Amino acid sequence: MRTILAGSALVGLALCSAIASAARAAEPSPELIAYGKTLVEAGDCAGCHTADPAKPFAGGKRIDTPFGAIYSPNLTPDRDTGIGAWADTDFTRALRYGIAPDGSNYYPAFPFPYFTRMTKDDTLAIRAYLGTLAPVTSRNKPPGLRWPFGYRGLMRVWNYFYFKPGLFEPDQNQSAAWNRGGYLVTGLGHCGACHTPKNYFGADRQAQALSGNEVGGWYAPRLDGATRTGLKSWSVEDITEYLQSGRNAKSHAGGLMAEVVVGSTSKMSDADVHAIAVYLKSLPPARRETIATPPDDAEMKAGQAIYAKLCIACHEADGTGSPRIYPPLPGNALLQSINPSSTLRLILDGAHTVTTPRAPNTGEMPPYAKQLSDDEIAAVTNYIRNSWGNAAPLVTPAQVAKARKEEP
Repeated sequence: MRTILAGSALVGLALCSAIASAARAAEPSPELIAYGKTLVEAGDCAGCHTADPAKPFAGGKRIDTPFGAIYSPNLTPDRDTGIGAWADTDFTRALRYGIAPDGSNYYPAFPFPYFTRMTKDDTLAIRAYLGTLAPVTSRNKPPGLRWPFGYRGLMRVWNYFYFKPGLFEPDQNQSAAWNRGGYLVTGLGHCGACHTPKNYFGADRQAQALSGNEVGGWYAPRLDGATRTGLKSWSVEDITEYLQSGRNAKSHAGGLMAEVVVGSTSKMSDADVHAIAVYLKSLPPARRETIATPPDDAEMKAGQAIYAKLCIACHEADGTGSPRIYPPLPGNALLQSINPSSTLRLILDGAHTVTTPRAPNTGEMPPYAKQLSDDEIAAVTNYIRNSWGNAAPLVTPAQVAKARKEEP
């Protein structure tokens, strides 16, 4: 009898050891977790999923869309209100197909149409990192969408017409850097979520990919090779410097892009940022640039007078400014964009130069919303958008008034 009991004990001990070994084997390695962290930063997940800086990734951040507001969910490993109880398959299906564990569909404010291009290994690396976060109890807020967009069942129709699942397909005729950049831009980095024009239903206009789009009162400029308003005049090195530091000799990051630089691209590896630059620099113009009608002499003189009084001290009479401190205006692609939203935001609200480890020095532009009328802001905007060889569509006082009301 003792022999039988002893044998049973040994078997039980062996089973326990095997289970413990399997559990240890299932635990993600430090290397996988570290890699997942780099992917989370590349995707700027914290940018949307953090409402309270003291509770990173706990969700609750309001995301405004043309159809109403959506609130980001909790990504911490809390089992009741986060993703702690999710299986790996739940997480991969959510990320790559936009389907929640309960079978409901996510809205495309969650960029699953881009994340679908990610590999399964990368999605699991992201999950491994998120699993190391401190659990936070934070219940997801219901969306505040206008009727009938609050019915999630409509997403099945949207997906049928606008969602094409599938991995990123490398181009064997391109370099490894180009393919890595394409994977990041069109997949994990979801650049088109902001920089690609949308149709009436909020889906990307694929034929105009990365050719600029208005987002949250700002204009996400063209990332294609357009001559005046795109990246035609930027080198790979210019793009790399901008993404790493938030500024270069041609422009500064502002508004929503400044947040992306601070929270994402400035933290990415040199190789990945360079790969993004290589890919973007290869893109031809996705659509023709608008032919601009120049302002009349009276408008230009009025704008020049305001510029001479308020702007010349920093930006110089010829607009050259002080590169990497006060951005130059001649040839500035964002300044010449068809949509003046970002320029108007900067003039109305002022700006603080984004600071990063590579560019810690600060700069500041004062706000002029109280100092200048709608007509005056329109005049000075038209002047700088159409001087020194620049050419851009006219801005009206009505557009300025609208921008005032749409203050972010």
